[in-house]
Amino acid sequence: MISVKEAKDILSRNCEKGRISEFKLEQSLGKILAEDIHSPMDVPSFDNSAMDGYAMQFHEKYRHWKVSGLVQAGDTESIEVGPGEAVRIFTGAKMPKGADTVIQQELIDKQGNNSIYYNSGKITTGSNVRLKGSQCKKGEKILQKGARITPGIIGLLASVGVSKVAIFTPPLVGCVVTGNELKEVGEQLMDGEIYNSNGPMLEALLKKTGVGEITALRAQDDKNELQQTINKALAENDVLLLSGGISVGDYDFVKECLESAGVKELFYKIKQRPGKPFYAGKKEEKWVFALPGNPASVLSCFNQYVQPCLKTIMGEEQVWQPDLELTLSEETRKKPGFTFFMKGKKEDGKVTLLTGQQSFNLQAFSTADCLVELDEEMAVVPKGTMVKVYNL
Repeated sequence: MISVKEAKDILSRNCEKGRISEFKLEQSLGKILAEDIHSPMDVPSFDNSAMDGYAMQFHEKYRHWKVSGLVQAGDTESIEVGPGEAVRIFTGAKMPKGADTVIQQELIDKQGNNSIYYNSGKITTGSNVRLKGSQCKKGEKILQKGARITPGIIGLLASVGVSKVAIFTPPLVGCVVTGNELKEVGEQLMDGEIYNSNGPMLEALLKKTGVGEITALRAQDDKNELQQTINKALAENDVLLLSGGISVGDYDFVKECLESAGVKELFYKIKQRPGKPFYAGKKEEKWVFALPGNPASVLSCFNQYVQPCLKTIMGEEQVWQPDLELTLSEETRKKPGFTFFMKGKKEDGKVTLLTGQQSFNLQAFSTADCLVELDEEMAVVPKGTMVKVYNL
């Protein structure tokens, strides 16, 4: 058995960013940018009005202007104004040649059909004009590699005419749940059977992490069937997750089948609770994680080991650190020699450990919003101890 720190060190040394692919802008939300982006154009690409009003060549000596035309947003024809002339203009419309200022319509008095007057003293030359390139100039770096694509970033990229971006590609993930006792939700249970909760939970965890293409598979506790399932899943996916069958029972065939499939073990068993019988391995560039069968163990191992590796593959940085550190609200006791990951609830700058910490018990997840790491060597963790906290 190795320590939690040793396990994370091994994974971090072996895990690298994955493939880079070009994605359409509308498909890039939430993904990580794989290269810097420079604007291919000036934005705005022309001087335009920031207000509905009147555009003119402004000078303090002029207070009266003759209205000589009208410009709407989207008009492409070039018009010109001279001294003493103005045009009616609307937000986003191209500034006429010779005009340098827009006076908003609420500050203007009309005198007849084609004459306007202004006398408020609030306007200076250049007011209410968006100048060409004031957002960004052609060739200027507007996004740095490693940025997570947000709706605002999609708006920025669309504004400069970028329709495709290079993204660290989410891996294809195969998810194999083992066990003769499992039934799918909606099926009738017989005595001795339980519902498959790990499968839906793992799919949800993968989707939350950013994985879009997931192949869900089932395998009975039969060595030949499991071997065929593992071989197929490895051939078709970049990452393979297995749940159950990784302990030392008579029907726990996962480790043996992985060895037969040519998977190289990185480590097996960690000094932690829950989730001691956790396996990590690689076959060439493909990752394999075999998680225990108990649901709390599955979630803990995914949160601590699988998720950071997936995030690294998808281009994220700083994935191995806790999300925050908080003080423990009450004293707790644990077995020394094992790191504990316990379901917790964050409140008022502290974290409270919840009841129902058994590895089979899912009830605490109805209120848990984090996992709390309790140090391997400690037997008593006093109230007020600063602990590492990982968001769920």
